[in-house]
Amino acid sequence: MSLICQCLRRAWFLRGNSTSYSALREISLFSGTTTAPHWNKVVSDAEKIVGYPTSFMSLRCLLSDELNNIAIQVRKLVGTKHPLLNTARTFVNDSQNNLQMRGLVVLLISKAAGLSKSADHTFQHDLVSGICGRQRNLAEITELIHTAFLVHRGIVNINELKTCDGPIKDMQFGNKMAILSGDFLLANACTGLADLQNAKVVEIISSTIGDMVKGIYYENSYMPENTFTDVNGISNWIENIFLSHGSLLAKSCQSAMLLAHHDSELQSRAFQYGKHMSISYKLSSDLQPFINGKYSDSSFSLNSAPVVLHQEFIGREAWMDQIKEAQLKENLIDRAKLQKAIKAGKGVTSAIDLCCYHGDKALEALQCFPDSEARSALKNIIYAVTRFS
Repeated sequence: MSLICQCLRRAWFLRGNSTSYSALREISLFSGTTTAPHWNKVVSDAEKIVGYPTSFMSLRCLLSDELNNIAIQVRKLVGTKHPLLNTARTFVNDSQNNLQMRGLVVLLISKAAGLSKSADHTFQHDLVSGICGRQRNLAEITELIHTAFLVHRGIVNINELKTCDGPIKDMQFGNKMAILSGDFLLANACTGLADLQNAKVVEIISSTIGDMVKGIYYENSYMPENTFTDVNGISNWIENIFLSHGSLLAKSCQSAMLLAHHDSELQSRAFQYGKHMSISYKLSSDLQPFINGKYSDSSFSLNSAPVVLHQEFIGREAWMDQIKEAQLKENLIDRAKLQKAIKAGKGVTSAIDLCCYHGDKALEALQCFPDSEARSALKNIIYAVTRFS
């Protein structure tokens, strides 16, 4: 367990070596929004199907005495600029229904599949709203791992701090609390995994932590100047996004089927739904600044899908020319100008097509599930993600 935590901190700390401090404040996983009113309705309807709001999923852990003590210490960060405070605030006040999405999808796909014919009859007594207790625990574990990921990702590189970022001692204290609280959540997730008493599920979910470490390492292994000169290609982008964003959901969906004793075919289908849904969601999130957003310096990432596709279409030399035209003093970039150039190219429309493609693949994976309210809810999530009007 301690080795896993060390690997996570090492990989996520590398983020500070490759980006500015301000970039560290972003929460990227399921933090972008699709069309808000429609999305909120889809999530609300889905929560009714699984039996309770997913915001209560991690309640047992969050109300524990240990985390209460951590929360008291985190309060000392109020007034500072440490990103842990933002993460905590977003988690408590998740008005856009994004932070608990993984658990909700795991519950929905569990209910959509039901129990297999080979499942022990004792499972019938454990069902609540068509979902067995172990599957609900798995959804909770998935959220704990995801939340630990967000907390650990907020660790800042002290060496990159500027005067405007506030006192160094505040940032050092915030880093300690981020490490402690993230490790606590991971420890609870590992304990919950052991309680599932299924070695294969433990193996599958544990492998997602390695995937996330790899994904974040690859994501942050490019220095800012290389971001402008190296075109990594959309295929590499998709591979990295799966590791850092999609692996946890895909393998959690697969594990949910395994816990209900479904065959390898249904496990594979559940995996494919989680994988393609995650990639589609990330593409949709990356597209929002180009579709609904105003031009601003921090509204989009230079590693987002529309930018990567734009680079592929115009070629390296033309991309470098656009970068030079948007160059400001002290190696800063006029992102508003660059955003207009990207929007005028084919990158945005290609990203929309790619988002719809992965959405279709997710819908295709649902075809072998019996028709039900849960399956319809899973479809509606895809429809909401791929909706751009």
